[in-house]
Amino acid sequence: MLNPQKDERRPLDEEGVLQARYIGRMLANLDVQVECIISSPLKRALQSASLVANELASENPVHTEDALRPEATFEQFQEMLADYRKHEAVIVVGHNPSFTEFFSKTISETTGSAQVEFKKGAVAKVEVRGRSGTLHWLVTPRIARTLQNHLKSSSRPKTSRK
Repeated sequence: MLNPQKDERRPLDEEGVLQARYIGRMLANLDVQVECIISSPLKRALQSASLVANELASENPVHTEDALRPEATFEQFQEMLADYRKHEAVIVVGHNPSFTEFFSKTISETTGSAQVEFKKGAVAKVEVRGRSGTLHWLVTPRIARTLQNHLKSSSRPKTSRK
């Protein structure tokens, strides 16, 4: 395992930067409106959150929360969500494997019954009511990249040959 102090300062690699941009562009193309972006205080999470915020042209600052650190508990995560319940649309940036666990527990009727693999760099829309949530969609960076490439190629004006 990595040294925790070094892990705090570890930046996104080139692939991570591209993934965050693909996700941000996809959300912008879907005209997703976000009121608040919350991130783990670790450098790579903050970079991801900032890149997505830039793609969304968000002028709001990215909030940091210790409840999104890799060692946080599900109870801390739920308390944090309760603190932001006044916001209708929130982006949350965290770390695996804890984020996959929190995500699965949030959308489960019974604790842990849903098993969802939340890939690195993925984004999901979850509607949270009280202490449980409903998954509406989940998109990986690979899907976002494919969609973006398809939109680029299919959005060219069609011209007829003469």
